[in-house]
Amino acid sequence: MKTVVIISAISEWNAVREIYPHMAVTQSPYGESSVLTIAGRELKLFHGGWGKIASAGMMQYVIDREQADLIVNLGTCGGFEGEVDQGDVILVERTLVYDIVELMGDLDIESYYASSLDLGWLTEPYPHPVRRGLIASADSDLPPEKIPHLKQKGAVVADWESAALAWVARKNGARLLILRAVSDLVNEKEGEAYDNIELFHERTRTIMRMLFEQLPDWLAHVRL
Repeated sequence: MKTVVIISAISEWNAVREIYPHMAVTQSPYGESSVLTIAGRELKLFHGGWGKIASAGMMQYVIDREQADLIVNLGTCGGFEGEVDQGDVILVERTLVYDIVELMGDLDIESYYASSLDLGWLTEPYPHPVRRGLIASADSDLPPEKIPHLKQKGAVVADWESAALAWVARKNGARLLILRAVSDLVNEKEGEAYDNIELFHERTRTIMRMLFEQLPDWLAHVRL
């Protein structure tokens, strides 16, 4: 099974470089890339970059160039306080984009860019505890005032990239697994990592190590 792993944020990619300090790095149009063998499985890694634009471009590049059987996105997300706990892993089954502002008509663009991920190829019971859920994406850290709207839509976490990755993958019929762990919590007044980037970096290192340790078990549950 040919597997490609996309890592989005700079902090997440730096954590991977720390975990695997001897990995040989090459360059793609969007960032660094490498090939790793983990638990006997060869994986192609790409640093896709943060935000929806880089993520959409990276996903299409990987689909066109690599022709992978499975694309995996591992990373962090912000969690809604009271809905999830720090460290929880979200198995993404639906995404939406929440930073689109349309003032000239009544187009439902939020629904247009929403995606559902087909996870029927992933055998149960899952190898590690996860919560299947909806993740909301925007080119922004999560504004606390947006939380009531996103909760109403069913979201429990938010990030910068998942919706773009899922939308492009769906358009191409590509199989995508997104596993995002909660690095920090946000409530309707504040976020614990806001103005505290070192907290995010520290938790990102822990999260990325955990996700890569668990990845071989997830791959063993893929039904081709």
